[in-house]
Amino acid sequence: MGHILVVEDEDSIRDLIGLNLTMVGHTWVGAADGKEAIAALNSNAFDLCLLDVMLPGADGFALLGQFQEAQVPVIFLTAKSALADRVKGLKLGAEDYIIKPFETLELLARIDVVLRRNPKEKEVFNCKDVEIRLREHLVLKDNRVIELTAQEYALLEALVRNRNLALSREQLLSAAWGYDYIGESRTVDMHIQRLRKKLEWEEVIKTVYKLGYRLEVPKE
Repeated sequence: MGHILVVEDEDSIRDLIGLNLTMVGHTWVGAADGKEAIAALNSNAFDLCLLDVMLPGADGFALLGQFQEAQVPVIFLTAKSALADRVKGLKLGAEDYIIKPFETLELLARIDVVLRRNPKEKEVFNCKDVEIRLREHLVLKDNRVIELTAQEYALLEALVRNRNLALSREQLLSAAWGYDYIGESRTVDMHIQRLRKKLEWEEVIKTVYKLGYRLEVPKE
């Protein structure tokens, strides 16, 4: 998980992003403008910055260089959807460029991609007697290796990376099987049952009525 700076001048958007970051285990600091962002950058060690382009005073494009000097990767979040703006942001050196409004799961997935691309520590998730080493695709229970199929592991990783969020069967299919998957959404149910049995996680992987599932763990 990462420590993330969220630079966004709209309080409601910043707080909503922060809430979702906290839900899946990230920590975060908020800033409403460039001045606050640089002050936070100078007093914290961040793994990533979510940077709005249209800020009071200096815009996100102008601030990017200072984050690059601090070796903090940046994802631009902006309502500026013109191709020229996207190209400019990426050419300046941003890791990604996400246009508002965006889906929470898409934002979290892109954050995970950037954090994996710029690793600062080993990714390990622990719950009860289960340890999941995400970078190694290794699952241990009581220090014994648990054999999972590739599809079971993909589903488990989707649950772990979006822990404490209620995910529909369709969202899990997209995350674990791919957007081009053609098949019954009930296949998720079968794989969930296998994971519950293998990991003894009947009380950890919760069923969300009429929606799907949630991996429920204490907030970090």
